[in-house]
This record gives sequence, C-alpha cells and structure tokens, in this order.
Amino acid sequence: MKMKTMTMAAIALTLGGAAHAQGLQRVSDQATFEAALAGKQLRLGLFGVALTVGTDGTITGRATGSDVTGTWSWQDGFFCREMMWGDTEIPYDCQSVEIGGGQVRFVAERGAGDDATFNLR
Repeated sequence: MKMKTMTMAAIALTLGGAAHAQGLQRVSDQATFEAALAGKQLRLGLFGVALTVGTDGTITGRATGSDVTGTWSWQDGFFCREMMWGDTEIPYDCQSVEIGGGQVRFVAERGAGDDATFNLR
C-alpha cells in the first residue's frame, strides 16, 4: 500500500518529489514544449513510469503496471493536465515546465508546488 501511495504522488505531478536536475531552462511557450517532447517518452524509473505527451493533447502510458491516460493543454505559459491512473483520478493541475540535458521537470501548482523530473527517452 505504501508503494502505491508513493507512486500515485509521483504520477500526480504530471500525471512527485524527485531530485532537482541541473541545467534546466523554463519553457514558457507550447511550441518549445512540443518540440522538446516530440517522439520522446517521459520516464521515471523508480516508479516504473513511462509516459508520452502527444502533440494532439493526449497523455498515454503506464505506471507500476496500470495504464495512465489523460489530456493536456497549454495555458498562460503552463502545462495543464487531467489524468487517470488505472481507476484513480489524478486531479487537474497546471504546472511550470523546465527542460534541458535530456530531462524535463514539472512543478505543480503553477511552479509553487512539488516537482518531478523525468528522463526523456
């Protein structure tokens, strides 16, 4: 049960509290965000998270054996998403985004909350 709670917390950010990555730059426009993520998968190995953020506004993937689905949009310089992890709803949130060095970091609550850093593969 503890692992499920920890996994849900990590997924809820994009979907955490992962370590801060160095050399990341804030992304403030959708075109830059989409170009950086095009054809890439977001991975967070510790929790078995592998996600794709599609340019069509979809989020798909898996986390600890359960499907992750959702939608996203870009609003006022933030990545806003709603998702499901299996049967669990991940509440709507708008997040700041930083990208660099093969990583992307999402910071919840418009940049004021917890963060999760994913590797881009």
